[in-house]
Formats: sequence, C-alpha cells, structure tokens
Amino acid sequence: MTVLKTLQEQWFPLPVPLHRKKKKTGSAGGRWEKRRTEEERKVKANDREYNEKFQYASNCIMTSKYNVLTFLPVNLFEQFQEVANTYFLFLLILQLIPQISSLSWFTTIVPLALVLSITAVKDATDDYFRHKSDNQVNNRQSRVLIRGSLQNEKWMNVRVGDIIKLENNQFVSADLLLLSSSEPHGLCYIETAELDGSENARGRPKQKQQPKKKKKKVGRQNPVVKGVLLSPCRETNMKVRQSVSVTAELGDPNNLATFDGEVVCEPPNNKLDRFCGALCWRDKKYPLTNQNMLLRGCVLRNTEACYGLVIFAGPDTKLMQNSGRTKFKRTSIDRLMNTLVLWIFGFLVCMGVILAVGNAVWEKEVGSLFQSYLPWEPPVDNFLFSSFLSFWSYVIILNTVMPISLVEVIRLGHSYFINWDRQMFCSQRNTAAEARTTTLNEELGQVEYIFSDKTGTLTQNIMSFNKCSINGQTYGEGTDRMGTQPKRLDFTPFNSLADPDFSFYDDKLLELVKVGDPHAQEFFRLLSLCHTVMSEEKSEGELVYKAQSPDEGALVTAARNFGFVFRSRTPGTITTTEMGRTVTYSLLAILDFNNIRKRMSVIVRNPEGRIRLYCKGADTVLLERLHPSNQELMAVTSDHLNEYGADGLRTLALAFRDLSEEEWEVWSESHQFADKATDCREDRLAAAYDKIEQDMMLLGATAIEDKLQEGVPETIALLSLANIKVWVLTGDKQETAVNIGYSCKMLTDDMGEVFIIGGHTVQSVRQELRRARERMVEMSRARDGEKREGMEGRAEACFMGNGFGGGPEGDGGGGKPLQGSSFPSPPSSFMDSISGEFGLVINGHSLAHALEADMELEFVSTACACKAVICCRVTPLQKAQVVELIKKYRKAVTLAVGDGANDVSMIKSAHIGVGISGQEGIQAVLASDYSFAQFRFLQRLLLVHGRWSYLRMCRFLCYFFYKNFAFTMVHFWFGFFCGFSAQTVYDQYFITLYNIVYTSLPVLAMGIFDQDVPEQRSLEYPKLYEPGQLNLLFNKKEFFICIAQGIYTSVVLFFVPYAVLSNSTQSNGVPLADYQTFAVTTATALVIVVSVQIALDTGFWTVINHVFVWGSLGSYFTIMFALHSQTLFRIFPNQFHFVGCAQSTLLKPVVWLTIALATAICVVPVLAFRFLKLDLKPQLSDTVRYTQLVLQKRRKPAGRSLGGVWRGAGSVSESRLGTRGGSRRSGYAFAHQEGFGELITSGKNMRLSSLGLASFASRHSSSWIETLRRKKNPHTPPSASGDSSPAPSRASGPVPPLSNSSSVLGGSQETPIEEETVTEARQDVPTVSCSFGQPAASGSARASPPDDLTSAAVRSHGTDSPGGWTLSLGTVQEALFGWKGTEVRVDASDNQESQHVAMETSQAE
Repeated sequence: MTVLKTLQEQWFPLPVPLHRKKKKTGSAGGRWEKRRTEEERKVKANDREYNEKFQYASNCIMTSKYNVLTFLPVNLFEQFQEVANTYFLFLLILQLIPQISSLSWFTTIVPLALVLSITAVKDATDDYFRHKSDNQVNNRQSRVLIRGSLQNEKWMNVRVGDIIKLENNQFVSADLLLLSSSEPHGLCYIETAELDGSENARGRPKQKQQPKKKKKKVGRQNPVVKGVLLSPCRETNMKVRQSVSVTAELGDPNNLATFDGEVVCEPPNNKLDRFCGALCWRDKKYPLTNQNMLLRGCVLRNTEACYGLVIFAGPDTKLMQNSGRTKFKRTSIDRLMNTLVLWIFGFLVCMGVILAVGNAVWEKEVGSLFQSYLPWEPPVDNFLFSSFLSFWSYVIILNTVMPISLVEVIRLGHSYFINWDRQMFCSQRNTAAEARTTTLNEELGQVEYIFSDKTGTLTQNIMSFNKCSINGQTYGEGTDRMGTQPKRLDFTPFNSLADPDFSFYDDKLLELVKVGDPHAQEFFRLLSLCHTVMSEEKSEGELVYKAQSPDEGALVTAARNFGFVFRSRTPGTITTTEMGRTVTYSLLAILDFNNIRKRMSVIVRNPEGRIRLYCKGADTVLLERLHPSNQELMAVTSDHLNEYGADGLRTLALAFRDLSEEEWEVWSESHQFADKATDCREDRLAAAYDKIEQDMMLLGATAIEDKLQEGVPETIALLSLANIKVWVLTGDKQETAVNIGYSCKMLTDDMGEVFIIGGHTVQSVRQELRRARERMVEMSRARDGEKREGMEGRAEACFMGNGFGGGPEGDGGGGKPLQGSSFPSPPSSFMDSISGEFGLVINGHSLAHALEADMELEFVSTACACKAVICCRVTPLQKAQVVELIKKYRKAVTLAVGDGANDVSMIKSAHIGVGISGQEGIQAVLASDYSFAQFRFLQRLLLVHGRWSYLRMCRFLCYFFYKNFAFTMVHFWFGFFCGFSAQTVYDQYFITLYNIVYTSLPVLAMGIFDQDVPEQRSLEYPKLYEPGQLNLLFNKKEFFICIAQGIYTSVVLFFVPYAVLSNSTQSNGVPLADYQTFAVTTATALVIVVSVQIALDTGFWTVINHVFVWGSLGSYFTIMFALHSQTLFRIFPNQFHFVGCAQSTLLKPVVWLTIALATAICVVPVLAFRFLKLDLKPQLSDTVRYTQLVLQKRRKPAGRSLGGVWRGAGSVSESRLGTRGGSRRSGYAFAHQEGFGELITSGKNMRLSSLGLASFASRHSSSWIETLRRKKNPHTPPSASGDSSPAPSRASGPVPPLSNSSSVLGGSQETPIEEETVTEARQDVPTVSCSFGQPAASGSARASPPDDLTSAAVRSHGTDSPGGWTLSLGTVQEALFGWKGTEVRVDASDNQESQHVAMETSQAE
C-alpha cells in the first residue's frame, strides 16, 4: 500500500509516465487531446491565444489512476488481468450452468469477492493519497501577470507564455526563462536540491561584468542556507542564474506587461544541464542557455523577487521528463506464481480428462444397466456427452487446487512492520521508515546488487576542516601524546568574527598564527583569497557564505577562524580582515577550476603593490609544478598527505608564486588573447593557465573530512558479508567519489588492485577493460597458487589424518574440497577463475562508451568480477542504464538508493527503489518504493524485514499449495468410487469455508509473524540472507515437493477412512459405511492434519498464532455442529442435508481412532524426515537457533569471554584509521565542471561488535551454495571469502577488510554445516595442532559452556597473525549435536590483557 504522508514541504507528486499518447489539458478534468511530436517550441510572452494553438501541456499534474466513476470498472479490469482471478471468474460462469455444476455458485464467488474487495480497498487508499498529493501541488498559488497586473493563480492554471513573479524561498512552479531580478544585472540565486540531488554546481552565467552583490535583507532566511558554509559546512546546492541583459531592466510589472518577445527553443527533454534557444525581440535575436533558465523544482534563495516566462509546464518540464517511465514492478515470486498457475491449470485439465474418460467408460459399461431407474437427465443422451459435461463438472469441483491470493494481505502486514520499526526511525529528522508499496516486500530478501548515490546517501553533506600541514609540520591531531582528547578551541577571544560552530582541537596552530609565523599566516591568507565563494554580510560580523562546493566553504571558514576573514568581493577586488586589520586586494585574474586542471588559482595585488599567484588543487597535479627548491618540503608534505589519505580525508595542496610586473603584463596579454579566441578557447585558456602555474613554492596541505552518515562503513561491510555488492553511481568527480569509497570501506588498501577506467574512445575503453581483466586473472592465479602451497603445508602440519587432506575423498565435510587445495580447472570463460578482491572506478565519458551495445558484455564481465564499483560523473540516464545492464545480463535482483531527483531514473529502473529523505528534497522519496532517513537503515530493511518477508512468503506459499492439494485431491480419488459422477466428498459449506475460515487465519498468521531466527541473529549472521538470493526457499522444486506432500496426504485421508469405515459397524450392527459419515470423518481428519502441519511449520509462536491455529480448529467443530443442527434444517430444509450427521459420527470411537490413525500416517513421516535432516544436514538457521537455545540455558555470569575480547578491541573502522598507508587521494574541493571564476571577474551505527560473530568461518570455499551460485551465474567468480588460508600479517599491520569474512558458520540458511577453518589472531601463541576424533596434542582442557561458540572465532583486533589457531566447524557440530569430538583449548590475547577461553566438546551419550 502506498502510504503517502502529509509533508509540509511536499511540492511535487508522484511522477507520471514519460511517454503518453493522450494527456489532460486545461483544468482538472479537462478535455483529452492528441499530442503531436514537437520539433521546436515557439512561445510568445503575454499571448495565450497564440500559444494555445500549439496545444502545449498545462501545468496541471495528474498522477491518480481513478476517479469516482472509473474506479470500479478500471480496478476490476486491472485485477482480472491476474490469471488466477480470471480463472475463478470463468469458474463462476460455469457454476451458473446447472447441467455441469455440482456445487453452488457461492462456493466460488465468496472467496473471489473477498480477495477482490481487499485489493480494491488497498488500491482505493493508494489513489486517495495520490489525489491528495495532486491537489496539494496543483492548488499552490502563483503570482501571474495577467492584463498588466499581478493576480493569484493556482499552479494548475498556469499556461505556457505566462509571466510569473517569484519571491524569496518560493518553489519554481514551471520551467521559466529568467527575465529580470531584484538583484543587480539580473542575477538570482536558486537552490537545486529538489532538482538534481547532488550538490555539484555546474552552471555559471556568461556575463562579462558582475558588480558587487547588493547588500539587502530578503525576507526569511532559510536556516540551511544561512549555515551553508559555516563549518561544519552543509551542502545546499546553491547556484546562480542570470537573465539576458536586454530584459534585465524589465523589473516593473508595467514594463513586463508590454513585453512581447518570442522564444524559439528545443522541444521538451530530460537534459537538466542543457538548454538551447533564442529570444527574438525588437528585431534582434539573443541566445539562451541553461544559465538563463529556472527549472521546476528549484527554490529561489537570497533573492527578493524575480520574473520569469513559462517555457515548459506540467509534464513537459525537465523535472517530469527526467523522472523516467513509471514501471509496474513485479517480484520474482509473482512471475513464478503466474507460471505455476498455468501448470496447475494444466494439471487440473489432465485430472478432468482422466475423470471424464472414466465417466465415459463407466456410463457405457455400467451406467447403461441403471437406465431404467437412473436415466440420463436431458440434454444428455449418450455417454460421450455425459463425459463432456463430467469434464466441466470436475473442473469446477477441483478448482481449489488453484490458489486464491491472500498474498496482498501478507504484504500489507509486512509493510506496516517496516513503517512501525522504531529502529528505523531517525529522531534527528523526525522521520520514520515508510513502505510506499506492498508488492515488493519479499524481494527485499533477494537483493544481490545495490546501486547507491553518494552525496546525501552515503554522506551527510557536512564538511569540516580536520587537519593541515604547514611548512612540514602537521596540525590537527585528535589526541595528544598522552592519548587524551584535547578541548575544542574557543576562537572568540582571539577573533570576534570567528564562526562559533567551527571545531578545531590543536592549539599549537592557533598559537603559531598568534605569534605571527609567516608560513602559517600565508597559508590562511591563501585560503581566504583563493576561492570563488560569495559573501553576504547581513549585519556587522554576521557573514553568510555562498559557494558551489562545501569544501570551499570549510576552507574559507577555517581561514576566517584563524584570523583571515573573507568579507566581500567585487569584480576587481577582494576585501579581507587579516588579524583584525582590513585589507583590500586587487583581483587581477581567476584561473578557474575544471575537471581536467584539478586546481584553481587567483592572481592578486596586495596594497603594497606586490603581485602574487595563489594556487590550490589536487596534489597529483600541483606538486609537479613546484620549484625544484621544494624537494625536501615536498617529501615531508607527501608523507602527511599519505597519512591524511589513510584516514579517508579529502586533501588539497597549497602553493604560491611571486610575479614581477613584467611577467604579469606578458602573461595578461596572452591570457586576454586566449580569452577572446573564437576557436579552441578552452584549450587556449588551459595552456595559458598552465604556463604561469609553474615554479611555485609549496605552503602545505589541507585535509577535510566529508562526514559519512552514521553507520555507513558498517552497513556496507555487513551487506558485503551477505554477498550483496554495492556500486556507487555519482555525478561527482573521480577524486571525491574514490575518497568516499575508501572512507566507507568499499575500497581498501588490502584489495588486489583498484582499476581506473578513463578512456575517451571506444577502443581505449575496451583496451583498459581487457587489461583490467587480464590483470585480475593473473593476480588471481598467483594468489591461488600461494594458497595452494600454504594449504598443503598446513594440511601436513596440522590436519594429518583428520579428513582435511584436501582431496574430495579425504574431505570430512562430505566430499567438498577446500578452495585452494588444487589448482582450478581451466576456466570456461575468461573470468571464471577470478577469486581476489578488486575495485573498479570508471568515469562518465568512459561509461558512455562502455554502455554501447558492443561493449556491454566487456563492461559487465569486468565490473561484476570486482568487489566494489564506483561510477563517476554519470548522468541520471546513465545511472538507469547501468541498472538495466545488470538486470539484463546478471538476472539478479537490484536495489537503487538515492536522495535526489537525479536518482529518480535509477530508482525506477531497479527492481526496488529506496529514497533517502534527507537534505536534498523529497523527489527521490516520491518515486521510491521504500524510504527512510539514513543509509544505515538499509541493513535492517534487507537483512531483517526483507529476509523475513521472503521467508514468510515462501512458507506461506508452500503451505498454501500443500493444504489445497490435500483438500482437493480427495475428490479425485473419490471419483473412482462414485462412478465418476462429479459427486463431492465434502459438504458444500465445508468446501466454501475451508479456505475462508478453517485454514486462512493460521496461514495468514504464519505469513505475517513467522521468524526463523530473531532480528539480532539476522544481523549477526548475514549469510542467512543467501537463500533468498539463490531463490532456494520457494522454487519449482519446492513447489513439486509441496504438492507431492499434499497428494500423499490426500491419499491417506481418503483411503484410510475408506478402508476402516467400509467394514465397520455400529454397536447395533448397522454398517458405518454411509456417505455422510465418511464425509464428516474425512473433513475432520483433514482439518486436524493441516492444523498440525502448520503448527510444525510455524517457527515463531505468538499469541495470535495460538489463537488462530487452535481457534480455527475450534471454529470448525462449532460451525459443523451448527450446520448439522436440527434448527437450520427446519429453517432451510433444501440447503442443509447433513442434519444430525456430526453429532452421530463424532460420538463413535472408531471414527476418532480413524482420524488419529490418518493424522499419524500423515505427520509422522514429516517429523521423521525433519529430525533426520536436522541431525544429518542442519541448515545455518537450525544451528543458530540451537546455539541461541544453549545461550539461554547456560548463561554465564558476567565475566571475561571471547565476546569481550571483540568488544574491547574496538570497531574496525576505528582500528583502520591510521593503519592504511600509501593511498594518497586528492579530494579537491569542487565537484562541478567549472567554478564561479568567470562570473566573479565579469560581474556541497550499527555497532561493529555485532559483526564479530559474522567472521566465524569466514574462509569457507567450495560449499554447495557457492556451486549453486556459479551454476546460476556461470561467470560469477568464486567468493572472495573463499580463502581457507588467509595471508598472514602482523598484528600491527593493516586490518583485513570485513568483506573477507563470511557468516559465523559460513553458510546460508540452506547451507549444510561444513568443515571449515578460521584463523584467530595471536602474536605469541604457536598454532595449536588438533585432530578431531583423536586426543588433542595439547591435552585436555576443562569444558566451557557452548555459548562461546558464537564468538569463538572472532579475530582479536580484527587482525590475522602467522601464529594463529584454527577451529573446525566439526567442533561446532560436536558441541551442538553431540557428535564425536575432542577438546580444543583456545588462548586469545590483546595488547591490554590476555583472556582465556576453554572449549571442550564431548561425545553425546
């Protein structure tokens, strides 16, 4: 069910399909008109009559599907597109024919009407919220210029060609051409969070002059905007737009009323960053670009008012065009169910044919003998026609093998569980998780690929100045030498203009600035001058910064706090306050940033007349432009950069160069020549910039923290353990995206290699992809060879004779060799042998070539062999194309998560779309299937709610098919004993109530509330998620098993009562073998058997389960006695024929003995099979439950345990900081193509301890679940977690990434417990050699409770050491199931204390 909440800032409803043949125009409920294909658009200002002849779309948005008149027919039409519903409608029609119907019509119409009604109520509720959202948007007010005066008009009444007045903080109602603004030179500021999601400000006006921004107060300041660039800096997606110069002065409504210009432009399209057109006015043409446009979805900020001409309205706006086609999403279970329904129908037809043939034979051979007193009823006149009618009669009787869907009810319950989950509630934003659809819940448990946006999804959009390096000294350490956290510095006594929100902890740097150190002061002077930030001083000392990058804001704010305050700028000057003294610099030139230069510079003249170039940029490009005298300082600074990069910080290098007047004059002339060039202007400018940015002197480096959302690294690690691959698709530049990749642990230095794909041609991209694959195969084979040698040595040293010899015949785990025990067989394809961990980073221009038809397979095979993939500089369309590519070639369930409008296409393309309701508006939320406030909630959505939904749905379907076949097939067997006359076994009321009353509520309770393990265990054992990915719990095989069990039950339920009652007599000698007694006995046995079966199937009992299961059983007897009572018979003698039958039948002991016998024969084999399976081939969920039971029974007193070792070791993310080295990654401030430069010069947790158990058996290799995965995806490489012999490392070395780990027991829910090994880090304890089934070499140790098992293999400090200890999962089996075992003694120690864990397993008596 779509449950849209009333949002105060909701301005835009759910998007409608892109491609329409018809659309509504005019007001709501207007006429339908044919759309024509536009080649160009012509719009004339203030002339509605002229514009209406083109039949342009109005600004009315209609996303609802129904109205009062169309709801019933349209909704029924949609519902009867379901195969099952259409089938039951067909049966209902057949039942109305008396010659073939042996059942009353209500036996079919009552269940069908119930299902249709539930679905209709759900659909009506969904559409009600759509109507509510539509009305809220369409009824917003706009100020429209009509006949010379401004009038209030609803958004839906706005037309193309109207002139609209916008005021500060108002949403833009349509795509407008900016005509004029209250700001000088037609400038206005807009916030594009709703539009593009990402903060990357890419646009800039082309005007040559821009005066100093007028200082004025403009209405209510948005609190987010006000704090845009105060540290920590929050991203607001602020952009600048500018009107055409000829219309800039038309700021008065009287002047605008006479404006009659005509715009000729491109037709509606979805390109957010491009607009091409021309304004024709007064016999002149003025070119129009995207910098002159205000797009729907933007918000006017810091601008008192502006006027715009409507170019595109309603569904033609770029926002709506970019929303993509609305797709109806179906789960894999839905698609399978449609197939199974057809199979069942075929099976039903086969049974009907068999019984019809039997009827023909019986009527011909036997029935003819009874014609004298049992003649054929008209129109039957021969046995063939009787057989024909019998076929249709049996189709009606056996129709209950077809499932009537209760799935929607279960999905609705699952959706409410998501909505009610308090652990997915974000208190900071007061936002709860929301399931906006009910059709996809179980597919949340089958996700294999997650495609995530970066900004606002993985990050908080908050930047903070963290560390810096000045003249070879680093500052900003979080702790002092004593290990204590220093106090936050108070800058107020030193600087009255300091930002009180700025956080810094190293007082040495502040003292350095105070004493006047020239290097430190020049460092912060550079930060205060070399930027494109715009400042607004609302009152004395109250500064508001506006910038296109939050990094810039953080740097400028840092300079502000250290005494170098940027105050204001004009096209030719920059005014600062340096250590309390106001200084004005002449701004000679801005050498602007672009994605190729990766740096920016300014050239300024100080009041003393000295000319200096200040430059900041990526260290990879700036360090190579330094003067040779900087070699020593550069080496030290490079080390600092490496340290900052290891901490996941975004780094910049800073440098300067003094220029003489002659050098400046010569360069200025060449620069002006390049600037005025008509051809290759960008290349000429780049060459000029490069010429002067040489021989610079290094000042130092900065390190900015792009704060991740809480719990992002832990969430990605946990999802990786569940075999879910996370891809990041972002519009940001490569350096920024890679930095975040390292910060959130997608990329690690432990990876084999991170490949960068940056080719600009198809051929270069193809070569780079092929080289990457060749390198992967080469490294994988080398790694496998090392593992093989290590495994052979370890097998000889530690496991001689214990069944771990490496060959299948010696494998104690059932003939499954450990990975690495032998060289892999020659791969069937190029990528089959990939087993390492690799990363792939690809740029947007390269991705455009990789997505071409002949390159798709190259890209997919390379990317899917990598553990992490980051796509940079991608457009919204490319995001959707990547998702579609994986869906096409991998046949895997995909999930897309984003928070901006640029993520909408990706969200709609994926099987499941998730919207983050964060800083970037609600457009992604409105297009999503699920929404919540933080990325970390994704782990609960998938590993808890998704896995449970899949489990519940599969158990529901299995039981549903079982009980229906057990019920229906009794009619089939009875046909052979009733002359194939289509006589039913049961009373018709029992047939009607069986699926509605007697068995519906128990299975609904199981489908809604059932659990296999608690939610905490679902998170601790992520391998439990894998059965859903492999579709193991409900597939064609499981379906046939269910119907086989159902058929077996029907055989027992028919033939056992038949055999017993046929020869039984009552106490008075009267035979029991009458039809009604047999019917009551069989029906009672059926209800009891299916009730016992669901009791066995239910894994989690609640009060509701007990009430529904035993209440349904009680309701059966209550209703049966009522229906067989004398009272109803007297009232309706023609309807109730079983009068008194229940009372007489159920009082006979032989009947209850028969029922007990049938129940035992049906249930005992099931119990025996399950006990044997649990004992011989337990699943991971079985072991988890058993371990939990042991934990509950044997609670140790609070003391030292191995779990405590894990908790004491700290989180992995903490231990990683400072240990990764050698990964210098520039995080240059700007993620847009170019900056404000030309504009200025011319005018953006789950506790890791719960992951500890997930690393138990992390090195498993060739389990059958991996075999299934490779069968499903032939090109899927073996799991990276398949190292049974991890590479040793020192305790002080890098920590192995979490993704190297698997689950606690190394298997999925369907994975049998195999003998696997894990390595525990120790520095001083030699490897313990042990042989299961033999005495331990180290002797016996006293047994400790088995609850240590859950954490026994957690790595101390997350590290491996050469002298580790090994523990076979055979030990787990011995401890849990009493198998033959021995004793294992484990000593685990860390740097602070040594903790002892003794574990003993013994053979069960």
